[in-house]
Amino acid sequence: MRVAIQMDPIAGIDISGDSTFRIAEEAQARGHSLFYYLPQHLYWQADRVMARGHALEVRRMTGDHYTLGPEQDVDLAGFDVVWLRQDPPFDMGYITTTHLLEHLTPQTLVVNDPFWVRNFPEKLLVLRFPELIPPTVIARDLDVLRRFKNEHGDIILKPLYGNGGAGVFRLDPSDRNLSSLHELFTGMSREPLIAQKYLPDVSNGDKRIILVDGEPVGAINRVPAVGETRSNMHAGGRPEAAQITARDREICAAIGPTLREKGQIFVGIDVIGDYLTEINVTSPTGLQELERFEQTNHAARVWEAIEARCA
Repeated sequence: MRVAIQMDPIAGIDISGDSTFRIAEEAQARGHSLFYYLPQHLYWQADRVMARGHALEVRRMTGDHYTLGPEQDVDLAGFDVVWLRQDPPFDMGYITTTHLLEHLTPQTLVVNDPFWVRNFPEKLLVLRFPELIPPTVIARDLDVLRRFKNEHGDIILKPLYGNGGAGVFRLDPSDRNLSSLHELFTGMSREPLIAQKYLPDVSNGDKRIILVDGEPVGAINRVPAVGETRSNMHAGGRPEAAQITARDREICAAIGPTLREKGQIFVGIDVIGDYLTEINVTSPTGLQELERFEQTNHAARVWEAIEARCA
């Protein structure tokens, strides 16, 4: 198959941890050809969705992990698969790429389906499953946030469209910084904030479960560094092996049909204790760590699901 990957600059990625690199590596091993372009080089012209980029070859050699062909402009309709893999922020630039890529479907398979990526932001999709999530409020109104904190005492406050643990604050019962943080966030953005009841189980780790076409394939645990609330690996969290529990399977069984129906083939969900906190559909991570712990080629599972849809 011809495979295009819309992603962040490939030169600076960590090839031992980047899920997009692993996806590309497995595609190449399966005989698929690769084309790489940056989100800012996606464009629409004369009723065609175009991209300026390069043919790509990858290899697992630190400092020499890719080779690019000559720059060229291509019609993405000529590809079998297009991967939407740039990292958030989930801003209007990101959203615009989903609108453009949507013109390719259903003739070209876009992973994950851009219509539902746009309509399923990670911290909003969980609201469809209220029985699975901790007490949560999404609001820009300070009085609403203040009432939520007064009710639950110990809360997590974070940007609604943030990622990688950036801007995540724990406000315990004695904390008096809610107004200041509200002022800071609302001064930078017009977006609401999300607050959730603090879950003490996070000290034992924040579990990332990888789902392929709605089915759980494995999990890793991300343990916060000493003195840190955030468990994201971008924020210093330590990955360790984890098992999928009966409660995890209940959560996956509840959300899996929706993910499968909406074309969300490669998804990473976050579970703390018994609660679902996020459903990551934009650019989920954790694939390489999972493969190392389990000594299993989970990237092949991803491609098997894609190849079945393209058959």
